Formats: sequence, structure tokens, C-alpha cells
Amino acid sequence: MILVFLAVPGQAGSKLHIQAEGDWKASKADVLKVLHSAAMPLWRQFPDRDLSVITVTPQGGPIVLFDRGSEGEYRVRLNTGGTYWSQYAYQFSHEFCHILCNYKEGGAQNKWFEEAICEMASLYSMRRMAEDWETKPPYPNWRDYRRSLHAYAQNYIDQAEVPADMAAWYRANATHLSKNATDRPKNRVLAAKLLPMFERDPSLWRAVAYLNMGEDRKERDFKGHMKAWYEHAPRKFGPQIIEIAEILGVAGR
Repeated sequence: MILVFLAVPGQAGSKLHIQAEGDWKASKADVLKVLHSAAMPLWRQFPDRDLSVITVTPQGGPIVLFDRGSEGEYRVRLNTGGTYWSQYAYQFSHEFCHILCNYKEGGAQNKWFEEAICEMASLYSMRRMAEDWETKPPYPNWRDYRRSLHAYAQNYIDQAEVPADMAAWYRANATHLSKNATDRPKNRVLAAKLLPMFERDPSLWRAVAYLNMGEDRKERDFKGHMKAWYEHAPRKFGPQIIEIAEILGVAGR
């Protein structure tokens, strides 16, 4: 098996270590450039975070496995290959967000919310990638590809029919979402709704690291899940978490 490894610094000396495994039907050096570009918009918000190596393969997903590798590495599987860079970026930034959320087994009835956050991460990352590649593309001849990155994300945003009353939307879909966490069209409705909030204040991404805290995850209803997020996250993110809960009609006692 041929491995290609790349470590790229974020902020304050933090580094993101990614390994490409398997047959990508593309240059692995190019693959790693895209994967790092997709991760960096989120990773920049975690200057003090340390992560184990992330190994990525092109098939069998997209998914980040609960079981770590023999050296404690994260194992991400995508469903792509060749030079479909936008598809790489969309899938990997989603799975990378699960890692930043400290994903874990259990609490399946609220898993849909993390899936929506990670769908938003894809939209956010690709839009930031397009900006990054305008001035600092991995290679000069990739600069124009920024338009494809932005268009790929924008297409999903345009498809999401965000209702004026998100609380009513959640009430109508709560049972379905609790049983169908990866209903992507519905995930993207909330993703598109929350995206402007995270784009206004990118530091809010740090709050997702506290989304799965607590020992009672299996028993929480969604209101309890949001309350636990509020209680475990740093106080400075409290107002935004309350705002999200209010948008979905689950704020208060």
C-alpha cells in the first residue's frame, strides 16, 4: 500500500496531519492539497486543538469510522476519485467536521443535528476555499477552479427551501429526523439557515467541539441536547447557542 502524508500548519503552530491511502486515480500530492484546503477554513478556528493523524481513502463512504486505527488515527472514507475536486472538498469537510465535533456512538435521536452542522461545514468550507484559492491556490493554474468550488456549494444552498418558521418546520419533521439522521435535503435546510451566523462569526465553529459532551446523551430529547451543548460550551458562545435553540423552538426550560 502506498501512503502519501502531509502536515500543514494552521495557527499558533497547530498542524493537521492527513494521510492518503488507496487508489485515487489521481495524483496523491494533488489529493492532499485539496483535502487540506477543504479542512483549513475550519481548522483555522482551532489554533490550540491537537488531532491524531487522519487517514483518508477514496471509497467506502463518505463516513468517518467510530473505530480508530491501530495508532489511534481517525479513519475517513470518501466516495470519490479522479479529479472531482469539488466532490472531494464537500465530502471531506463534512467528515472533518464530525471529528471536530468529537463524534461518538450513542444519542442517535439527536444525530441529525450534528449531520446538519457538518453539512453546513461543507458549505462554509467550500465558500472559504473559493476565497483562499483566489489569492493562494495550491497551484497557480488552479486559481480559476475557485468558481467551481463556490458554484458547487451555492447549488446546494439554492436547493434548500428554508421556511420562514423554522420552529414549525422542526415540529413537523422532529420524528422523521430522529429516525433519519442523514436525510441530506433536510440536513441542508438547517445548514443553509445557520450558515450566515457562522460566516459572520467564524469563531463559533469552536463551539461544535462541545456538542457531544455529557454522559446522558442516549437519554436526552433534542431540547435537552441543546441545553447540554449550552452548558458545556464556553460562555461566550452561549448567546448564539440560545439563538439556534430559539430558531428551532426548543429554547427555555
